[in-house]
Amino acid sequence: MTLNSRISTGRRTFIIFNYTFLALLSLLCIFPLMHMLALSFSSGAAAAAGKVGLWPVEFNTAAYRNILNKPEYLTAFGVSVQRLVLGTLISLTVTIITAFPLSKENNAFQFRTLYAWFFVFTILFSGGLVPWFMTIQKLGLMDSIWALVLPSALSVFNVILLLNFYRGLPKELDESARIDGAGHFRVLWSIIVPLSKPALATVGLFTMVAHWNSWFDGLVLMNRPENYPLQSFLQTIVIQKDMRFISAENVELLKLISDRTSAAAQIFVATVPILVVYPFLQRFFIKGIVLGSVKE
Repeated sequence: MTLNSRISTGRRTFIIFNYTFLALLSLLCIFPLMHMLALSFSSGAAAAAGKVGLWPVEFNTAAYRNILNKPEYLTAFGVSVQRLVLGTLISLTVTIITAFPLSKENNAFQFRTLYAWFFVFTILFSGGLVPWFMTIQKLGLMDSIWALVLPSALSVFNVILLLNFYRGLPKELDESARIDGAGHFRVLWSIIVPLSKPALATVGLFTMVAHWNSWFDGLVLMNRPENYPLQSFLQTIVIQKDMRFISAENVELLKLISDRTSAAAQIFVATVPILVVYPFLQRFFIKGIVLGSVKE
């Protein structure tokens, strides 16, 4: 008797339904991206008239040339890359050293529950926009890269994710290392962190996406436009139409585009780096996000 013949009719129906549902769901995710890509390569008139579907109409690259063909863009791109690298490294370090002690039992870390509730409190209540701005201003971080990476260095959601992962690791690893004379930091950096690659890849991806897509803090915390990260720079060009960045030759170029084509180009310029990074982290992603969530 073959394997296929042992599959019941109900099971076969479920598999077919499951694959069909997932395929339709995938198409629902892909179609908006294809539509935005077609919009970004279409003329402004065709986009404004609603003629663009899944393929470009009156193909041109004016929207991309408008964004890419200026030195200010490269400067903003450099700021974003700097923010991405610094922000990810700092966030991962802070998250690791926060989640590790919180993963211990009360007898190993006194007042652990108190600290845990402190972090949970910050999820439910925040100081608001004005105290956030005044704190950064009083610390002298305004108009520097540190204003973009330090205030968002610790995400409680990422701490909970990593904390659950640590709790899923065998306690015997910690005990055997301590018998050999290892301290807390030796156990953490030599044993726990190397075993946490799936969870760290997941947290790192979340952090990179958050830093890359963030634009509001750049507009609020940067006084000089040359310090804008890429998303803030694109927001001023595409949404606000800030004429400080528009040169004489770009005026003719702007006639070929519309708000819709520019917005579509903005989305894809901002999406490409994450699309490049995601395949390298995907193999860790599913394992990292679910490991520790199942309790025996």
